[in-house]
Amino acid sequence: MIRPIMGKLILALLSLSICREASAQQLSDRTASIETQRLFKNLFRLKDTKILFGHQDALAYGYGWKYEDGRSDIKDITGEHPALYGWDIGGIEHGSSVNIDSVPFSKMKDYIRAVYDRGGVNTISWHLDNPVTGKSSWDTVPGAVQKILPGGEKHSIYNEWLDRVAVFMKDLKGSDGRPVPILFRPFHELTGSWFWWGKKQCSPEDFKKLWIYTFDYLRSKSEVHHLIYVYNTADFASPEEFLERYPGDNYADILSFDAYQFGPKENGLAYIAHTKSKMAIISGLAKTKSKLIALAETGYEAIPDPTWWTEILYPAISNEPVSFVLMWRNAGFRPHQNDYHYYAPYPGHPSAPDFLKLVNNQRMALQGDVTTLSLYK
Repeated sequence: MIRPIMGKLILALLSLSICREASAQQLSDRTASIETQRLFKNLFRLKDTKILFGHQDALAYGYGWKYEDGRSDIKDITGEHPALYGWDIGGIEHGSSVNIDSVPFSKMKDYIRAVYDRGGVNTISWHLDNPVTGKSSWDTVPGAVQKILPGGEKHSIYNEWLDRVAVFMKDLKGSDGRPVPILFRPFHELTGSWFWWGKKQCSPEDFKKLWIYTFDYLRSKSEVHHLIYVYNTADFASPEEFLERYPGDNYADILSFDAYQFGPKENGLAYIAHTKSKMAIISGLAKTKSKLIALAETGYEAIPDPTWWTEILYPAISNEPVSFVLMWRNAGFRPHQNDYHYYAPYPGHPSAPDFLKLVNNQRMALQGDVTTLSLYK
């Protein structure tokens, strides 16, 4: 009797595994476009073998250049663009022609379309201004979240802002006429307190209401069906703390956090420990919730450690099934602050040789890899 029982047990386990895998590939937007569903499914398929390497504003500007067709600092070093391209739509809420970093939205749309056409992946964050005071995202006067929820005095303004986001998103179409899938990361670093939607500025319940309202407005009212929602935090020390403001499994697809190295290069070991511990937490949650995980923003400004890429960054993320890692932007020299602001190397940078070692690792993916992998098919 042992063999029949074991056989039934094995079949039951296989069935359970198949059901979990099917669930794992289900987006929170059940009516997502076919290309969006395929991207999500393929990211699941690759999560243990490929990490998409990304860079913010990669095509718009870099160290010492701006708006040069076909160029990126990553391509200048490696011969190909990154696999993932980060953009920010701060300013779209006002109908501005340029975003928070002065990138024209018309150019951004062109870049996003070109990325999709060659098989790359786009992710978008939104540094939206404080809708109550009219000041920046960093205006942390408490109460803004409550006032833009249904019944709040600024609710209609927030609806207008979401309408503008929807128009922008729906205008993102590839040469095939299909909507471009976007990894959308609203209200990023939500467990910090430096943005008006942060931990000290609103209650967990109000934040959840804001997220769910935003999700439902874009999906159901505006019929935007090509977004993969990225839940993104700053610091947290436990699964419970990470989930304190989590809107629920039906409203998010990717679990992520942001982590930067600061100070002297000797702080690299602390960065590894800090990042690995958080990766382990969200990896465990992702398994139970059938979600993907990512390091949605990271970097070490000016990269003063020449071996940071292989000795600090990669060890910090390599133990878990990380779908992507995004380096922040290369703004270059900032005259008003008299400093250099960049997070990815450029030709001649001391860390460039080590960066090449990182991207030559079989697990790291650049544009050529994702083009070959056909993530939208």
